[in-house]
Amino acid sequence: MNDTQSLPELPDQLSVNPRSPHYNEEVLEHEIGIKFNGKERFDVEEYCISEGWVKIPAHKALDRRGQPLMKTAKGVVEAFYR
Repeated sequence: MNDTQSLPELPDQLSVNPRSPHYNEEVLEHEIGIKFNGKERFDVEEYCISEGWVKIPAHKALDRRGQPLMKTAKGVVEAFYR
């Protein structure tokens, strides 16, 4: 089991994209789980707990830079360490 006392506090908004201003490498070194509307999601790219949204890839669609297009889903967001 992980010792949650030594883990950094989870931020309100976090992104796995290094180009995002909400990217936090220190937090992402640990395995993070996201529950969205009561179900665990494994495809979340970015979340915001206070505003209640997650960004997930929109299937195989890519933007002009070759990055996956993101769609925003609103609901209840919970972040936790696994």
